[in-house]
Amino acid sequence: MAKKVTVVGAGFYGSTTALRLAEYNIFDEVVLTDIVEGKPEGLALDMNQSRSIEGFETRITGATTTAEGAGYDKTANSDVVVITAGLPRKPGMSRMDLIGVNAGIVRGVAENIAKHSPNAVIIVVSNPLDEMTALAQIATNFPKNRVMGQAGMLDTARFTNFVAEKLGVPVASVKTLTLGSHGDTMVPVPSRCTVNGVALSEKLSQAEIDELVDRTRNGGAEVVALLKTGSAYYAPSAAAARMAKAVIEDSGEVMPVCAWVDGEYGISGVYLGVEAEIGKVGIRKVVESALTDSEVASLKEAAEAVRAKQADVQTL
Repeated sequence: MAKKVTVVGAGFYGSTTALRLAEYNIFDEVVLTDIVEGKPEGLALDMNQSRSIEGFETRITGATTTAEGAGYDKTANSDVVVITAGLPRKPGMSRMDLIGVNAGIVRGVAENIAKHSPNAVIIVVSNPLDEMTALAQIATNFPKNRVMGQAGMLDTARFTNFVAEKLGVPVASVKTLTLGSHGDTMVPVPSRCTVNGVALSEKLSQAEIDELVDRTRNGGAEVVALLKTGSAYYAPSAAAARMAKAVIEDSGEVMPVCAWVDGEYGISGVYLGVEAEIGKVGIRKVVESALTDSEVASLKEAAEAVRAKQADVQTL
C-alpha cells in the first residue's frame, strides 16, 4: 500500500521537513501545503527536480489550501501528518506569546486533516508545542496515542550538541535526555547523560552542567535572537522527520516526545515530554525510566505548569 505523509506549512520548517522526508526514500508521496498561493507547488517542483541528483523516487506534491478547507483533498489518506503551521517567534517573544493566534490556525488544520485522513498519526510542531498538541487532539478527536508533539527530540539534540562542543568530543559519543515541557519547565536529565558511557557528572562540574542545562532550556530563543527574523528549522525539521520515519517504519524506536501521560511517574491526564515507543499506531507506550527524585519532582512541576494551559486551549 502506498505510503503518504503530509507536511502542513511550507515555511522554512515545513519545507525542510518535507525535503528530509522525501530524501529518506521510504514514502511514495510527500504532500506540502500552505495558504500562500503557489508557494507549496513551486517548492514541490523545485524539490522534485532534485530527485535524480540525490537519488530518491519519492514524489513531492504541493497544495495551496484555505482555512475553509479547499485544497486538502490532495492530503487525503495520509499515514502521517506533520503540522508546522503557525507564526514563528520573534526576538523577545516566548513560545506562549503565540498561543492565541496559533490556536486558531492549528484547530482549523487539525479539523481538515481529520476529515481527509481519519486514520493518520499527527505530529505537532507548532508553538506553544505542548498546548498545540493537546489542541490538535481535541480538534481531531483522534485517540490520544495518534497525536504527539515534537519537543524532546529537538531539546535533547541541542543538549547533546552543547555537551559535545563543551568537551570537544564527537556528538556520537554523547547521550543526553530532556523531558518535561518545550519551554520554561523543560527538564534536562543529567542523570541519564553520558560521554562514551561515562557519567556526565564525571566529566563536568555541577556548575558547568547547570550552564549547559540553562542553555538547552533557552536553545530556541538563542537561535531566534541571532536570526532576528524567523526561528530554528534545521534541527527541528530533523527531529520531526525522524519521528515520522519511526511511525511509517513501525520501528518501535524509543524517543523523547510530547505524549499523553496516564499514570507514568505519578502523572496523569496531560500531554508532556516523556520517552515513548513509536510505531504505526503513533505512541505504542510511554516508557517510564529511572530518574532521580529531583528530576521526577521537576517533571511533575512541568506537568502542572502545562496542564492549566492545555485546559485553556479547549476554548480557543
